Formats: sequence, C-alpha cells, structure tokens
Amino acid sequence: MYRERGIGGSKTEVGLVDRKRINDALDKHLERSSPSTSRAINKDVSSQSRLMGKQPPDRKDLLSKNNSSDEESETDSEDSEVSGSDGEDTSWISWFCNLRGNEFFCEVDDDYIQDDFNLCGLSSQVPYYDYALDLILDVESSHGDMFTEEQHELVESAAEMLYGLIHARYILTGKGMVAMLDKYKNCDFGRCPRVYCCGQPCLPVGQSDIPRSSTVKICCPRCEDVYYPRSKYQGNIDGAYFGTTFPHVFLMTYGHLKPQKPTQSYVPRVFGFKIHKP
Repeated sequence: MYRERGIGGSKTEVGLVDRKRINDALDKHLERSSPSTSRAINKDVSSQSRLMGKQPPDRKDLLSKNNSSDEESETDSEDSEVSGSDGEDTSWISWFCNLRGNEFFCEVDDDYIQDDFNLCGLSSQVPYYDYALDLILDVESSHGDMFTEEQHELVESAAEMLYGLIHARYILTGKGMVAMLDKYKNCDFGRCPRVYCCGQPCLPVGQSDIPRSSTVKICCPRCEDVYYPRSKYQGNIDGAYFGTTFPHVFLMTYGHLKPQKPTQSYVPRVFGFKIHKP
C-alpha cells in the first residue's frame, strides 16, 4: 500500500487486487499465531526478527527500494522530495484517508495516537505493532536493513489494521464526532437506498468489533436498517474500523439530526389489489 503512495505525497489509488494481496499476507501471519493471546504474537514477531537478523527499514529505504528501476534523473528528484526539503510531503494519515475507497475514514489527530492510554490492548491484536505505529506517525527508523517482500507487505497491512482500530476509538471522542459530523453533512457515507427514506444520509457501522469478522455497512437513521455500501472499494473495508457503537452514540450526541421514521411503506399488490396475508 505504502509503495503506491508515490513520491511527494501523491494520492494514488490502491487497487482491489493489492488490498486483497496484503490482507491475505496478514491473514497467513495471523494464522501462525493465536489472536487471543498477546504473548504468542509478540513471541512470533520477535523470533522472526532474531532469525532474520533484520530490522524494518525506514521510509526512505522503502521508497528507494521500490523505485530503483526508475531513470537516474527521476531518482534524483525523488530523493530530494522524500527528504521533505520542499515541505510538500503529505503525512501517512492524510495520504491514507484520501485514497479511493477510504472516504469513510476521518483523520485521527497525532496527539491522540501518541497517547499510549488510547492504544491500550492494540499491541496484542496487531503484528509488527511498533513498526506499523512508526509508519503511521511518519517516524523515521534508524535501521537501514531491508525487509523481505513478505515482511514489507505485513508492515503495510499492519499499519492499515492498526489505524483502523485506532479510528474506531477516536470517532467516539469529541473531536472524532465533529470530524464525522462534517462527513455526514457532506453525505460522504452515502444515502439510504430505500425509496421512502428519500435519500437520507447514512452512517458507517460494523457488525462486529473483532477484526476480520465482517465488512463495513451503512446505517440509515430513518428506517434504522443497515445496507451494503454501493462502492466496491468501500465494501472491502473492515467493519471493526468503525465499530458497532458509533452511529448510535452519534445520534445521541446530535439528537437534532435524528429524522422521523418514514410514514409510508411498500405494499405488495397484484393488478392493483392488496395481497391478503394468510
């Protein structure tokens, strides 16, 4: 994923194939260790690091590895842009939230992520936790050794998973609610497909708080039902990145936004006659 970010923070789209590929790599890694125990994951990660004798590369090395086949002139300009000397480099969080299909996500404040209390318990759920956190916060590593291709994909997917789990907590805070309110007013979450809801804006919701259980759905405040997002890109987002609580707390916080239930309902008819219920 991070490879396709490009140089200088260009907002390049991430394809469905790449998203599935890195998620499959993460699933294989999670199958090797028990997701219910943090010791197993931490032991597996530490043992891999000792056996490989390698540490994760910094962001400059990741970018230079994937662009080594470019022309010499392009490489020189890319190195200068990566260094951030021009001040136009985009943060990882901004880049991720602006990817196609990630319109449901809001940008989490760096201060919230840097507070260890807000990340309590996540280290046992996400492999390569420390490396994924550094990637999210744009922290450059002092290690110059390179990851293998598989480890590179695991760190990228782990960063997406970690940010999603942090996002599910952040949107329940005051600042998170305000950020999601702006997206709700802009109908970034889509509209209800039900005819009698008259294009009611929806809210994202997950059917489980456990990662890899179900994809995100949209909840209509008017008919109080859930639907699949229309976009195929958004349909692949994990529902745990929004949680089962957000839309209900959102409507409790902003009670004036809760619409009245529809007064009409569809009535099946045959040649204009209502169907008798047996």
